[in-house]
Amino acid sequence: MKKLFAIALALVLVLSLAVCAQAEYKQKNVTIIAASGAGGGLDTAARSVAKILNSEGLYTAAMTVENRPGGGQVTGTVEFVNKYGKDDYALLVVSTPFILNHIKADGNSPIGPEEVYPVAELQSDYGIIAVLADSPYDTLTELTDAIKADPDNVQFCGGGGPGTWDHLNAMQVAHAAGVDVQTVKYNTYDGGGEALTALLGGHADAMTSDVSSIKQYLKAGSVKVLGVSSAERLLDDEIMKDVPTYTEQGINVVTSNWRGIFMNKDASDEAKAFWNETIGKLCATEAYNTELKNFGMQNTYKNAEDFMAYLKTEEENYRAVYETLGLRLK
Repeated sequence: MKKLFAIALALVLVLSLAVCAQAEYKQKNVTIIAASGAGGGLDTAARSVAKILNSEGLYTAAMTVENRPGGGQVTGTVEFVNKYGKDDYALLVVSTPFILNHIKADGNSPIGPEEVYPVAELQSDYGIIAVLADSPYDTLTELTDAIKADPDNVQFCGGGGPGTWDHLNAMQVAHAAGVDVQTVKYNTYDGGGEALTALLGGHADAMTSDVSSIKQYLKAGSVKVLGVSSAERLLDDEIMKDVPTYTEQGINVVTSNWRGIFMNKDASDEAKAFWNETIGKLCATEAYNTELKNFGMQNTYKNAEDFMAYLKTEEENYRAVYETLGLRLK
């Protein structure tokens, strides 16, 4: 009996210390690095996290979002790892290009899942192909047929270089439609915001992006969305519900762009435990899920363990995609 009492007392003491550590931890300001420019889906995700953590009382100190664009998220990721080291008060928000720039031959990111600590998957965003509202193309078939007829006459734009998620979204569509992907004209911009500016400015004929980046412009009537990469139409979304899927149009591609939150791997165990718990609570709030719905994002929350396993699966899947498209791997 005395032994059981001693064990119980020890457990109470450990839990009390953990609670105290978390309470103390919550008193310091946090920097969130969004590894992209302002205006795209990644930037939106980082700012939503900061805003709702504060508004829901899940984090009481200030949270500052800093944009670090460049290199398809490589610049922000490398700076985060090098600058913040063991910092318990620095978080990184990245998306699928985090994996892609680590595995492709011309990727220059030395940082993969093993070099950081994946806290949680926050959300995912379906891909889209969009054109200006007055474009002659109304379907993906019309667009891909035009590329087949004269590749020089159709210019794509996207918020990442060759082999990044935006690029792969367009190339998978083209490949599935029977287009020689080597002939597709594709201009690279640093983030979805810049790519959208290029499309709206008439510097491209079609844009590859995601729902959250394009939705407000579809609502405003500035663009047409020719297809979405979800398995089924987004019928619960008043703005996107009439957009056909790729598969409806005979293009067998279903894909999404995840976004996740990370810490440095050398952060303290207390900090990792705190953010695991806190991000889980965030993703369960009504405010967060309302925000996701408004932007057209999907709640695909995964905790640290499940997210790491998913990232490893993503590496394998995208290696297969690269091989199919004839793109080089490291």
